Amino acid sequence: MMDISNAGTYRLGDRTVNRMGFGAMRLSGPGIYGPPPNRDEALAVLREAVTAGVNHIDTSDYYGPHVTNEIIREALTPYPDDLAIVTKLGARRTPDKAWLPAMAPDQLRAGLEDNLRNLGLEQMEVVNLRLMGSEHGPTEGSLAREFDVLAGLQQEGLIRHLGLSNVTLGQFEEAQGIAPVVCVQNHYNLVHRTDDEMIEKLNEMGIPYVPFFPLGGFTPLQSDALSAIATELQATPMQVALAWLLQRSPNILLIPGTSSLAHLRENLSASKLELSEDALDHLDALKSVVSGS
Repeated sequence: MMDISNAGTYRLGDRTVNRMGFGAMRLSGPGIYGPPPNRDEALAVLREAVTAGVNHIDTSDYYGPHVTNEIIREALTPYPDDLAIVTKLGARRTPDKAWLPAMAPDQLRAGLEDNLRNLGLEQMEVVNLRLMGSEHGPTEGSLAREFDVLAGLQQEGLIRHLGLSNVTLGQFEEAQGIAPVVCVQNHYNLVHRTDDEMIEKLNEMGIPYVPFFPLGGFTPLQSDALSAIATELQATPMQVALAWLLQRSPNILLIPGTSSLAHLRENLSASKLELSEDALDHLDALKSVVSGS
């Protein structure tokens, strides 16, 4: 069985989790809507991930909607004592597969209740407030009203810890003034690095940074230089991209997702990949090549 211990551990709230985690989004169907093509394999993916040592799973009840959480519950209950399940609130799905904001106080509470019911939990370990932002990332604006709602739900005992997703540094600082933030989940990968300052600041504070779309999202990372390094290491380009993130900063927690056992094993194997200084230099140069910065 796969061993992900090489990736190390980090604090998430008051837990210690393995840095190689799992993102549940792709356990749903095409367009992150409806059931997966192969439910049995989706269940097997979750069970194998946890057996391999994954104890940090990222999800949301609007994946499907409801689908991923129901699959997590079926696959993993009774949950292992060391498993941290992290969800997010702030959006809803419509029958035409659109993503719409759901930030009103009653929508945030209803979203939390949906997560708890479908996961079979009485309390969420971590809930991220997910801001919609723009197509290209977060946009400035106060999150005080919405984060106040989550802080109230935390005080009721329905949430253990609070996090943020798709936010700016200013929004993180605003939220910290309301209640402690235990993680930030933003768009970041080998070629999308606008959050370098955020990662450094959070690292100094001992707060984990969780990149979403670590492999490029719906447009997978592609680069001749990345492919060349992967060939030299007898690895796949995606494994190299994940290994780069693990070596980028000790506070980065990874949540690559898949509904395929083969892809799961490939992703987990990235935890064993060590990149040389020369390889890191070549990969760091991709930022300027791809973004033109």
